[in-house]
Amino acid sequence: MIKKEIVEKVLETARIEEVVGDFVDLKKRGTSLIGNCPFHNEKTPSFHVSVAKGIYKCFGCGVGGDSLKFVMELEKFSYPEAIRYLGNKYGIEIQEVERTPAQMAAQDKRESLYVLSQWAGKWFRNTLWETEAGRSIGLSYFKERGYREDIIQKFELGYSPDQWTQLIEEAKKAGFQDEYLLDIGLAIQRDDKSLYDRFRGRVIFPIHNLTGRIIGFGGRTLKTEKSTPKYVNSPESEIYHKSDVLYGLNFAKKAVMDADLCYLVEGYADVIAMHQAGVENVVSSSGTSLTTGQIKLISRFTKNVVILYDGDAAGIKASLRGTDMLLEEGLNVKVLLFPDGNDPDSYAKQVGSAAFKAYIEKHQEDFIFYKTRILLKDAQQDPIKRAEVIREVVTSISLIPDEIKVSIFIKQCSTLLDIQERVLLTELNKIRINRAKSADRKAASRLSGSFPETADGAPDMPPADLFLTQQEIEEASDSGTNKSNTITSELLQEREIVRIFLNYGAEPVTWEGEGDIPVAAYLLASMDDIDFEDQACSKIIDEFKRQAENYQIPEAKFFISSADKDVASLAIDCIASKYEISPNWNDDKRKIYVTQEIEHLQNLVVQAIYRIKKRKFEREMFKVREEMKKDLSPEDLEIELHKYQKLKEAEKMLGQLLGNIVIK
Repeated sequence: MIKKEIVEKVLETARIEEVVGDFVDLKKRGTSLIGNCPFHNEKTPSFHVSVAKGIYKCFGCGVGGDSLKFVMELEKFSYPEAIRYLGNKYGIEIQEVERTPAQMAAQDKRESLYVLSQWAGKWFRNTLWETEAGRSIGLSYFKERGYREDIIQKFELGYSPDQWTQLIEEAKKAGFQDEYLLDIGLAIQRDDKSLYDRFRGRVIFPIHNLTGRIIGFGGRTLKTEKSTPKYVNSPESEIYHKSDVLYGLNFAKKAVMDADLCYLVEGYADVIAMHQAGVENVVSSSGTSLTTGQIKLISRFTKNVVILYDGDAAGIKASLRGTDMLLEEGLNVKVLLFPDGNDPDSYAKQVGSAAFKAYIEKHQEDFIFYKTRILLKDAQQDPIKRAEVIREVVTSISLIPDEIKVSIFIKQCSTLLDIQERVLLTELNKIRINRAKSADRKAASRLSGSFPETADGAPDMPPADLFLTQQEIEEASDSGTNKSNTITSELLQEREIVRIFLNYGAEPVTWEGEGDIPVAAYLLASMDDIDFEDQACSKIIDEFKRQAENYQIPEAKFFISSADKDVASLAIDCIASKYEISPNWNDDKRKIYVTQEIEHLQNLVVQAIYRIKKRKFEREMFKVREEMKKDLSPEDLEIELHKYQKLKEAEKMLGQLLGNIVIK
């Protein structure tokens, strides 16, 4: 267990803009910071970070929380792991009771796999540096490749001895189970159910996630037999999904944001060689085809990508694969080829750091022009092949969302392709129309309710649904208009009350001569006869009641950090704001003054009370009407009629106070 005072210190020290900024490229907009949401795929930023409130909120997919929740949700950390991560980031020593690896592995399976991966990474490193075989075989290999010791240590490279079961035996001694060794791919099971080491006799390249935790391994053989695969990689597991991982991104993310540029290479060695050459804004797809998940990772940090590939024919063809997906995601893509069949690793060794840096800065070529030139070279004068080249090039151009760039590419490619610009534009429009029709068909089959989707796939919800979760919106939509309206009105009324509590609970009541009591107390006293049906709302109101007994008012952050996900989510929704007044307004120069909500606090509070009271009377009237449908005696019927008249008068009065607005 981590001491309570340490947890509090971590939470107080962590700054939301710094924690989120490690994973998302944030741009200032007014008093907020915005960027592309790391939790869903989007091209237009809808992810907001409020420094003043210490929260993040995505108005596309609805996620939100504080620094702790961000790292928990993004990296699937447990609560203690998230505290340790933040503590390490801010140099706060996390004091807790020492636990053995076996005790740690006894926790949930996912965390156990992380613990085992970390243990294995350390074991491979110790084997490399502290054993005779590791130094004479593994370390010698790395030094022959020209890697400095500081680079070997930075990337936590290691060595697995050429023994069938050595790692397995050591893992069992440390208390790890066979099940986890198999799940994470450190061991392979024979037909007779016995286990053997997957990475035996190989140098090891640990694969890290964004926060630097080891999630998998790549192992390179040092043998020359053709029957032995050169590389063996960890299989997919609960913590390792290769389509969502870029090798070296944990080391590169800051450099990528600083340079606003990401170099994309093919393998582990290329990343390490470029770091040694002083170029750190580089990542690798680890020899696999580029995936949408990997592109999303890059786009969090920059929109500019340079693909570095071998200078041979295979490298040229490889550079064309996956690049259209980069264009479609709105990234600016360039290509760089090395001379004489070199790759980044060999060329850096050949020419040295200074010349390597100069070369990659000067020899970048825009992907569209590069693709046009390469395909034309293959097509030569064959008219059919040239026609296919034109379609391929225009298809790539059609994916670019920036119309100015599209216009420039069309103009210049018409010269390169020796074809009229008008013909290319006609083909471009034809491709776009067909793509739009296809997208419409997919959207029509996907949407069954009345809420359309935006281009980012997020529901384009009306403002009235601000506090509804996506699940509630879908349920309401599927259930018909009447139920949708009922759910919306009742939930919104309750959640509006909660929003006032969280944002203005400590503000003084300045009307009716009540200046000494806070809004929270005024609301509680005015609604002592109201029951809240929404569970999250009820829990928040109950906490205000509990603390009010001790003359205290809980702050919003108390609920944001709640272990109850529904409470935390509602609290975020209530205090997050998508729009803020520009600091350039309300100044003497422009003389534009926009009133703030707090300036109308009396109206806000009183109207909220009236609405929820009115809803209560409507419910009571409904109950009376149902009662009158029964076979009542004349006396009982008269009593019910009297009740109904009184309720109707109260409901009518509240309607008048609300400005004759009908609240359904």
